[in-house]
Amino acid sequence: MQSNFRDWTLDKIDEAFGLRQVYEMETLTQLITPSYELNDFEKQYIGTLQEHFKYGGDDWNEVELENKFISPMMVLAYKPNDKYAYFLERDLAVKIGEYELSGRVDGLIATGFRNPKKPFFCLNEYKKGTDPNGDPKGQALIAMLAAQELNNNQLPIYGCYVIGRDWYFMVLEDKKYSISQDYSCVTEEVFEIYKILKNLNNKVEALVN
Repeated sequence: MQSNFRDWTLDKIDEAFGLRQVYEMETLTQLITPSYELNDFEKQYIGTLQEHFKYGGDDWNEVELENKFISPMMVLAYKPNDKYAYFLERDLAVKIGEYELSGRVDGLIATGFRNPKKPFFCLNEYKKGTDPNGDPKGQALIAMLAAQELNNNQLPIYGCYVIGRDWYFMVLEDKKYSISQDYSCVTEEVFEIYKILKNLNNKVEALVN
């Protein structure tokens, strides 16, 4: 049965694949409680991005949100290398049971130099909380489930969905997943968002080395 990522919601995923949302997960706690301290350049750069968002960010379309805010944060957070990278608008496809899942993921951190191979992190961004093209939580989770299958269910898969100014982080382990509180990019939480992304980079780096 062929199915696109945009067709899925959390309820459908839980029912079809036996997943269960939990509200406490150590792997998520470790992700969202980083010990990283920002340097002066990072504080200034992120503050500048935040100022740009304050002037019209709530009305940006998805391309503007990605290019003006999300990608600059992501690129600043990870180290250039030839083992893994942050990829944009890449397709994933996998067969799980009776379902042939496929779709385009807004952002991926995956092994690979020119093209993604094994993904560890999936991101979806939306201009609004509800969208005619699907549910942000469901699309993020189904992409994470595809990534889990590509990794033979041997690693935790990290995820994030962004709705305008609000960021939510996710972790999928085996049949359980957990979703963080929201982090607003127009408050001091913007620095927490960056610290979490930096922590994510360190975790991915440890997995591929």
